[in-house]
Amino acid sequence: MTDHDTPIAAAPTTRSVPPQASSATIRELAIRYGFLVLLAGMLVYFSIVTSGFASPQSAVFILQSVSITGILALGVTATMVVGGFDLSIGSVATTAMMASSYIMVIMNGDATTAIAACLLIGIVIGLINGFLVVYMRVPDLLATLGMMFLLVGLQRIPTEGRSIATGMSLPDGSTASGTFSPAFLALGRHRFDLILPNLVPVSVVVLIVLAVLIWFFLEYTRYGRMMYAVGSNERAAQLAGAPVNTYKMFAYVISGVFASIGGILLAARLGRGDIASGNNLLLDAVAAALIGFAVLGVAKPNAFGTAIGALFVGVLLQGLTMMNAPYYTQDFVKGAVLVIALVFTFALSGRGKR
Repeated sequence: MTDHDTPIAAAPTTRSVPPQASSATIRELAIRYGFLVLLAGMLVYFSIVTSGFASPQSAVFILQSVSITGILALGVTATMVVGGFDLSIGSVATTAMMASSYIMVIMNGDATTAIAACLLIGIVIGLINGFLVVYMRVPDLLATLGMMFLLVGLQRIPTEGRSIATGMSLPDGSTASGTFSPAFLALGRHRFDLILPNLVPVSVVVLIVLAVLIWFFLEYTRYGRMMYAVGSNERAAQLAGAPVNTYKMFAYVISGVFASIGGILLAARLGRGDIASGNNLLLDAVAAALIGFAVLGVAKPNAFGTAIGALFVGVLLQGLTMMNAPYYTQDFVKGAVLVIALVFTFALSGRGKR
């Protein structure tokens, strides 16, 4: 046997991953975890370049700054789940803030009466919005936009456009004799002990509780799953026997009540009824709710994503503030973040295609 006759062993074969499969995997990971990685990177960056950003006090301040907009965003999320949208949340919150202040400062009412009246206002406005959308067939954006303008005008009428504060002069020339109840002010100013004394504000606790409740309701109850079914395919849900109109009405009531809670907390924090303090609530809440679509790549309204979206906006603005960035750049940055989130959600995933 010659050297030329020696059998040659076959080279081991290796399975190569198709380039298309590899790029698809990277794309899917970017869609699913990209936004969380972006949030983590932002936290690390601000912690390095700004002193005090990583302190417990700074973290609590961020949570407090987003607590009210986060609560409103959870209400918007409920309407988005059933395929609707609520543009009136900011004006509902401001109306609740003005109403609670009016009851205590001008009418000499107590905290319980003020809170009950504000919650009732939220329920009534939610029912009206739902009635216009469900039974009058008014498009949700138009119905809630009209409600927004109505409330903006209505909340200014009792005081002729003036903010409400203790000892203010009334339109008839008299002086308001009422004051804010200490129990009411505690809702916005009391802090619980956690690691450090007086660390966690009440509004942060309220946000966490409401976020957990609405998340559990939407994800793990029959009624929450039916709301998703209504938003996904209203006709199919109707044919399946679901009370579609009831679920849609209920979503707008949730939005109204959550907006009222935000207004109550805002009045308790400020200790006055400031007609201009709710101007940015709508935009910030909508941004948080839409950013929530990109969290974990779910591409649907969800309470967990909304809470993360609110946190993202709060971290971003706090970091820019501590870096002494001009205040007029904040809206631009929020808009850019929102566009990036929507690109993650729809363009990269292809879920926006019809």
